[in-house]
Amino acid sequence: MPMPASPIRVLLADDHRFFRDGVRALLSSVPDFLVVGEAANGEEAVAKAKEHQPDVILMDLQMPGLNGIEATRRILQAHPPTGVIVVTMFDDTDSVLAAMRAGARGYILKDADEEGLIRSIRAVASGEALFGPAVAQHLLRYISDVIPSAAHTAFPALPGSCSSRTLT
Repeated sequence: MPMPASPIRVLLADDHRFFRDGVRALLSSVPDFLVVGEAANGEEAVAKAKEHQPDVILMDLQMPGLNGIEATRRILQAHPPTGVIVVTMFDDTDSVLAAMRAGARGYILKDADEEGLIRSIRAVASGEALFGPAVAQHLLRYISDVIPSAAHTAFPALPGSCSSRTLT
């Protein structure tokens, strides 16, 4: 993937300083990334997003005060082009769906490898949505449970599709 003309501006929002330090160190080693700020809670994430206008925010779900879902919602209401990637240990379907409803364009687990995190940031910065493999499995399972396959025909809207009518 070619490097962009300007660096991808990233904001880190996580209440664990040790985690932020590690991610900052990783992203600082990538030439096309620039960490523009850090937040330890949701309110701070909203304020720092407004101040720095990052391209991508790495957002933890559970932080003191305002949680990551509500912070994401508020940030995207104020500045829709911002790409939010939820980075969390929670891989349950409810958390994934809540993040997507809030507007997150990525959702990866904190045990993802460095390459996966870097790939996610680049994808979301370029306008794509990217979800880690475990999250994708949750979404596929949810869709197959909620939207059952058509029982009557494979392509019901196509003219001449198989149906119960008699050909003469």
